[in-house]
Amino acid sequence: MNSRTPAIILVAALLGGCTYYQVAPGTYATSPAASFDRSWEAARGAFADQGVSLSREDRSAGVMSGTRDGINITANVRAQADGSVRVEFSTSGATAADPELINRVTSAYNRRMGR
Repeated sequence: MNSRTPAIILVAALLGGCTYYQVAPGTYATSPAASFDRSWEAARGAFADQGVSLSREDRSAGVMSGTRDGINITANVRAQADGSVRVEFSTSGATAADPELINRVTSAYNRRMGR
C-alpha cells in the first residue's frame, strides 16, 4: 500500500459527506407575502391604468369586474391559508378586439406590486 493511500481515502470520505442543496427544478422562491389590501389596491390601479371602468367591486368576496371596449375583465383576490394572496384576472366578451388587454392589466398589477 502506498503511503498516500490513507490520505486519499480520508479525503474521499470527507468529500462524500458534503451535501449541496439547490432549488428543485420547477420550484421557485416566492417574494414576501403580499397583504390583501395591497393586492386589492394594485388590482384596482391596474384596471385604472388600462382604462377599465369598474362596474362591480365586492371586497368581501374578493371580486372586482369592469369593461373596456366590450371586453369584460374580472379580478379575483383571495387570501390563502399560508398567508399569501392569490390574484387572478380573466376576460370574456369581445376579447378579439384587444387580445393583449389581460396581459397589460397583469403587467400593470405586477408593476404596482413591485415585481
